[in-house]
Amino acid sequence: MNTSRPALALLATALAATLSTAAQAQNEKIKIGLMLPYTGTFAALGTAIENGFRLYLDENGGKLAGREVEFFKVDDESDPAKAPENANKLVKRDQVDVLVGTVHSGVAMGMAKVAKDTNTLLIVPNAGADAITGPLCAPNIFRTSFTNWQPAYAMGLVAAEKMKHKTAVTLTWKYAAGDESVRGFKEGFESKGGKVIKELNLPFPNVEFQALLTEIAALKPDAGYVFFAGGGAVKFVKDYAAAGLKDKIPLYGAGFLTDGTLEAQGEAANGLFTTLHYADDLQLTKDKAFRFAYAKTYKLQPDVYAVQGYDAAQLLAAGLKAAGGDISKRDAVVQGMRAAKIDSPRGPFTMSKAHNPIQDIYLRKVDNKMNRSVSIAVKGLEDPARGCRM
Repeated sequence: MNTSRPALALLATALAATLSTAAQAQNEKIKIGLMLPYTGTFAALGTAIENGFRLYLDENGGKLAGREVEFFKVDDESDPAKAPENANKLVKRDQVDVLVGTVHSGVAMGMAKVAKDTNTLLIVPNAGADAITGPLCAPNIFRTSFTNWQPAYAMGLVAAEKMKHKTAVTLTWKYAAGDESVRGFKEGFESKGGKVIKELNLPFPNVEFQALLTEIAALKPDAGYVFFAGGGAVKFVKDYAAAGLKDKIPLYGAGFLTDGTLEAQGEAANGLFTTLHYADDLQLTKDKAFRFAYAKTYKLQPDVYAVQGYDAAQLLAAGLKAAGGDISKRDAVVQGMRAAKIDSPRGPFTMSKAHNPIQDIYLRKVDNKMNRSVSIAVKGLEDPARGCRM
């Protein structure tokens, strides 16, 4: 077959243009939109997530899979009503390649809907709303933390089997995370013969607990299970102890009750049992290195939120590496993230089909302002991802 010189010239020009475009894509920075709480109840949690993410970058020369990164930040204010507008600022105005956020489950639900509508890659580094990897699951949505069901279900099993409790009262803020955590605890507790005799709640972020503590005292359950985090967790634990309930009705919770809050809770938290996918004294080489580097960089001890931010960066790097560093090769990025085996400070984990970590859940006990690991409550716990059709 004969090809004319003009045709060859056109072919060469087209090839050069393609190579130039590919090279340009490789040189462009990965645009990451951080939508986290930087004010209010969860402000410290948002900062820890960002710190963890940036620590992974620092360990890799400020790059992800060899690509430079540019951050765009929005304070989500832990306000679900503002979630669509804030997420769209990052997606449409700033044209980010990846959304990373957030802490509040209601806000994360709004982010997930925007991510689905715009087909934007989303990594959730905390919010445990079951629906995100349940009915809202999608190929472009990943989570590097937990579902609200996971630590709660594990604590339900522990409370019934290990602690031998027969009755319990639950208490939480009335919002997605609290509701789902209580349901998870109840499922685990009642599957082993326990009975939740009353489910109490109050509006988020209300911290007027006195009337509810009085009701718990009157009900006299074997145990109490709560879901609180941040500043609310600090006040609840102090109020529970001050009401004289700590020694009468053992208190349990998902680990957020005592994660990142122990310094402020002081003696009131000592001896509390919680369940979570991380503890402060895991004897893992990866965790020791992580804790040393984090403390050196930020002059703070890391918590589970920092770990989840660190692993969000690890997961994105795994996807980019699989795509040769090209974020525009979305199918390859997604496949790389889906197949990733993350060497996390919490211990190695993989992704479920719904894109949620399959991970060990630890039973922890507060001792001298540390969440010390007592045992593995459940090994390799996978969320059931009810409602996911992916």
